[in-house]
Amino acid sequence: MRLRILLGSLLLVLGLALYALAVMAAATRLLPDNQAVELAFYALAGIAWIFPAARLTRWMQRARPFRPPPE
Repeated sequence: MRLRILLGSLLLVLGLALYALAVMAAATRLLPDNQAVELAFYALAGIAWIFPAARLTRWMQRARPFRPPPE
């Protein structure tokens, strides 16, 4: 279980960093120079990452609990 949580946490941090870079790159290339459009885009992009993060968190919690070996 601890390994799954460690891997999930690392994947979450790395994935969020890559997602932020991808959103920033898309915004600079695709969006017009309009503050209202940028605000709406960043608001949607800020919410959109929650769904994959929630899925990853559920995967991390599904691990069976740690039980020490019998003596």
